[in-house]
Amino acid sequence: MSPVDGIRVVGFEPRWRDDFATLNLEWLERWFVVEPYDRDVLEHPERDILARGGHILFAVDAANRALGTVALKHEGEGIYELTKMAVAPDARGRGVGRLLMEGALALYRSLDARELFLESSSKLAPALALYESVGFRHHPAPRAGSHYARADVHMIWEPDAA
Repeated sequence: MSPVDGIRVVGFEPRWRDDFATLNLEWLERWFVVEPYDRDVLEHPERDILARGGHILFAVDAANRALGTVALKHEGEGIYELTKMAVAPDARGRGVGRLLMEGALALYRSLDARELFLESSSKLAPALALYESVGFRHHPAPRAGSHYARADVHMIWEPDAA
């Protein structure tokens, strides 16, 4: 993956654990209410994402400062949720979100997986445009078994549609 302004995408390391929560809480508190499910996952990423076969990626700069994050949460049976994608306010508009998305999709392709989905909100137009641009397609929402009260968008990655 080619760096954008010296930014690279790396896997989870304990030094970025707090950044995973901080980056996500910023946008959740700005646009929505932090739901109990969010708080639990953000407080326990090792237990709720990594230990269950999921992955957490970070976009970091040359000083190893976390500028953004995204997770692939394994839901079982080869189904992954693209979740907890966030970019620091001062890093937005620099291609960090797209870099994270490219990293997440490359990682997903390397897994023995059969579906990648996400849940979002129609309030987040720039995020939805990014998802659509890489091949996520809208499906009926909310998704059966959704964890989020705010989710009125359900998308599944269909790479042939990109």
